[in-house]
Amino acid sequence: MFDGNFRASVDRRTAPVGRALSRAGVSPDLLTAIGIVFSVAAGVAIGFRDLYLGFGLLLMGSVPDLLDGPVAKASQISSSRGAFFDSFADRVSDLAVLGGLAVYFLAVHDNGLAVASFFAYGLASLISYQRAKAESLGLSGKGGIMERAERVVLLLLGLLLHAILVIVIGLLLFGSAVTVVQRFVNIWRQASRRPDRVAALARITNLRRVNRRRRVRSRASLQRFLPQGREGFTRRNTLGRKRA
Repeated sequence: MFDGNFRASVDRRTAPVGRALSRAGVSPDLLTAIGIVFSVAAGVAIGFRDLYLGFGLLLMGSVPDLLDGPVAKASQISSSRGAFFDSFADRVSDLAVLGGLAVYFLAVHDNGLAVASFFAYGLASLISYQRAKAESLGLSGKGGIMERAERVVLLLLGLLLHAILVIVIGLLLFGSAVTVVQRFVNIWRQASRRPDRVAALARITNLRRVNRRRRVRSRASLQRFLPQGREGFTRRNTLGRKRA
């Protein structure tokens, strides 16, 4: 939802900051690494039942995560490696924070919410997997009401306002489940409207095999006549030399 409605506006506002950081020599990989450190520290703080410290660390970790893209664009060094590292950092952040919440709920003897936190992480990973698999097949896997930005905002609110933390976990579960269904339906429809890549590749492979057989037969036919033609040519040359 954030990518579809607010991404362009946020990118315009963060672009000047990205250019300034790029001129200062800050790399997008460095920002991504800083985000990982803060996210893991936030998860540890949450697990030790310090939710306010977890809120502050998660907020600080969200800033580098927001700026690594603009810095990459300003530096003109966007790459597959950077995209992989950024996606990896997002998954580490989800694991650290939601895992920390699960440990927190276990510490306060609320097993139900601990299990709910683990389920929330599982759904978040499934959302990410759907997009990655769709894009590997040449399809679009974006969209849904609970993408990463929405998850982070909800978690920040829950960590800051302890009274609504239970509601936040419930919203995470519900929104993530809806997003999984939304993406599944979207990807399914795209895949149904286009030819099956496996079938298309099989047809291409079959055509190549047929063409290869035709070339082999053509070469075999030529080899039957070429030796005779060479012998005839040699004989004519020999006779011509004798007559001369």
